[in-house]
Amino acid sequence: KPGRRGGRRAQADYSGGVYGSLLAASVVVGASGLGAFPRLELVLLLLLSGAVFWLAHVHAQLFGARLAQRHPDWPTVAHVCREEWPIVKAAVPPAAAVALSPLLGLDVRGAAWLAASVAVAGQVGWSVAAARQAGASRRLTAVTASVNLLLGLLIVSFKFVLKH
Repeated sequence: KPGRRGGRRAQADYSGGVYGSLLAASVVVGASGLGAFPRLELVLLLLLSGAVFWLAHVHAQLFGARLAQRHPDWPTVAHVCREEWPIVKAAVPPAAAVALSPLLGLDVRGAAWLAASVAVAGQVGWSVAAARQAGASRRLTAVTASVNLLLGLLIVSFKFVLKH
């Protein structure tokens, strides 16, 4: 079924991954006052935030524009859920970084910095994938990567400002 997979890939929308990565970086930067199990709490906060935002996007897609046109059926609901899934997928690498951080000898603060870095890298990666998928020139791909890196670093700079 390579043709089917290739067709699905040709229609891929990476905006959810870009958005989800920025969301994950924001969650890590905004996380403070974690309790007795800070790594577990940060992993859960990342994954649950991704899931909630995914549900919000699914809801907005189904009951925003689509409901005005027609009542959504199950195939439409499933399609929208799959379409918005990159928001959740983008939270997994930063959460995995936090979960694996003890193997790298990182304390909780180091784990948070690693997760934020992974989220920003993911954001840049998703934007490059989107640009390449759209057939953008190398120059435009570099511009979108730079803009997404700047946005990610802006979010991370909040961590410095807030002195986490």
